[in-house]
Amino acid sequence: MALRLTKNRKVVSAKVTPLKKYSIEEAVSLAKQTKFAKFDESVDMAVRLGVDPNKADQMVRGSVVLPGGTGKKVRILVFAKGEKEAEAKKAGADFVGADDIVQKIQGGWLDFDVAVATPDMMGAVGKVGKVLGPRGLMPNPKSGTVSPDVAGVIKEIRSGKVEFRVDKAGVVHAPIGKSSFEAAALVKNARALVEALVKMKPSTAKGTYVKSISLSTTMGPGIMIDESIAASMAN
Repeated sequence: MALRLTKNRKVVSAKVTPLKKYSIEEAVSLAKQTKFAKFDESVDMAVRLGVDPNKADQMVRGSVVLPGGTGKKVRILVFAKGEKEAEAKKAGADFVGADDIVQKIQGGWLDFDVAVATPDMMGAVGKVGKVLGPRGLMPNPKSGTVSPDVAGVIKEIRSGKVEFRVDKAGVVHAPIGKSSFEAAALVKNARALVEALVKMKPSTAKGTYVKSISLSTTMGPGIMIDESIAASMAN
């Protein structure tokens, strides 16, 4: 099996010109052409930023609603009580609760993809912060997952909202859809992500902000995108 994957990888990699930087449209087209797995591969972007993640004022973290959706069924957990609990259930949350959910998580339960919380619940949620934080599941105001408007947050997530955070190497990794998506939808999603990152440029970041952009499917090769596209989104 490994030999077959290696052979397929070589065949599709040959379609990508080394060191060439493509337009978003060209990169998306190539990504769809270089898909070879039998499953519906995820299409991901990696954007290297000119920031120092070790400095609090240069931590780039947020979210964006992808206009073309994500193609993924997301399991949403909402920490809420009272009227907000009823509101979350009506809005379509998969799991809703308060201290009972905290206890389940303390017991090892983690069968959800996104966690949302009302501000008054953050004290209780903090009890499982060491469990949720490392897994990227901790509700956070910067990503929009701590809000009194739980119905609005749930609607955004269902509409294609993805969260992102720059890693220690200064790179933001985020999915922008599936290889089965129409090319136009992937292009819109890619532009939306880059535009969101450009708008979040820290005032203390010096020099070139968007240093490189690449696109790839789960199994396919990386395809470099001309990072100058970011300049046109700066205004």
